[in-house]
Amino acid sequence: MALAAQTTTAATGSVAATELTAEQVIKTLIQPLEQASTFLSSGVRIIESASPVRLPVGATSKASSLSFFGENELIDDVDYAFDEVELMPSTMKSIKVISKYSSELARQSIINLDQAIKDRLVADVAAKIDTHFLGAGGDGASTPQGLFGFTGTQSVDLATDALDLDAILAGLGKLVAKHVPATGLKLFVSAADYLAIRGTKDADGRYILSPETQTGLGSPLLGITPILTDRLPARKAALVSPSHITVVRDAAPSIKILDQTYADHDTLAIRVVGRWDAKPTNPDAIVIFNNIGAA
Repeated sequence: MALAAQTTTAATGSVAATELTAEQVIKTLIQPLEQASTFLSSGVRIIESASPVRLPVGATSKASSLSFFGENELIDDVDYAFDEVELMPSTMKSIKVISKYSSELARQSIINLDQAIKDRLVADVAAKIDTHFLGAGGDGASTPQGLFGFTGTQSVDLATDALDLDAILAGLGKLVAKHVPATGLKLFVSAADYLAIRGTKDADGRYILSPETQTGLGSPLLGITPILTDRLPARKAALVSPSHITVVRDAAPSIKILDQTYADHDTLAIRVVGRWDAKPTNPDAIVIFNNIGAA
C-alpha cells in the first residue's frame, strides 16, 4: 500500500497529500510494528484507548476467611478490596518522528520508495519502543515505565556472576510461590548470556544441554522461551509471564504526508505520531535477575 494517501481538491482538480486513514495506518504502521517490536510481540496484552485506562487487579486473598455451610445456613460476607492500575494518563507523551526525502527521489527512485520509508520508520519506532520498554523506562506520567522500572516485581540476586540454570530455577520457584502459572513464560536475555548457558559443560566436557535436543538459536531453556535482545540494561535479564503485562496503544496514531512544510527545499516528509503505555497487572509475574557478569 502506498504511503502517499491522496485526495482531489474539488475547485482545482489538483492532488494534495493528506493524512492516512485509520485502516491505512493499521496496515502501514501498527501491524508491522507489533511484529517488529520484541516487546510488543512477546505476548503482552494490547488494548486500544485514546483516553486514560483503569484496570482492576486482584485483591488480597481471603481464602482463610471462607467457610463451609450447610443447607439453609447463613453465608458469611467476605469483602474484597480490589486495587487498580492506571494507564495512558492525559500527560503521557507520544513518540514522534519526521522522515524527509527529496521530491526527485520520490519521482526517480527505481525501488518502491514508499515501502522503503515505511520499513525504515517501522524499524526505528520498534527500536525506540524496545529500548524504552525493555529498560527502566520513565516516570509513568509523562513517559511510560519499562520492564525494569515496574514496581513490586520479584528479583533474584545471582550467587555467582553468571546467569545459569540454577538461577532460572530460582526464578521459577518465585513464580510458583506466587501462584503464577508456569506456562507461556518468556526469558528476556542477552544473546551472550543465553549462549553461555547453552555452552555450559560438565566435568567430562559434555554439554549440560544436549545439542541434539536443542534445535536452533533461541531453543527453550527448562521449557521457557528465550527472547534474545541487545536492548536490556547491563547485567540484567527477566523471567516474565507476558500476559500479566498490559500495553495501552493510543487508538488514534497518525501518519501524515508533509508536502508544504519543506517546500522551499523541494522536500517531502512523512510524520509519524504514536503513543503507548505499559504496566503489569500482576508484578509478581516478573522476576528480575541482577548482577549478571558482575566483577
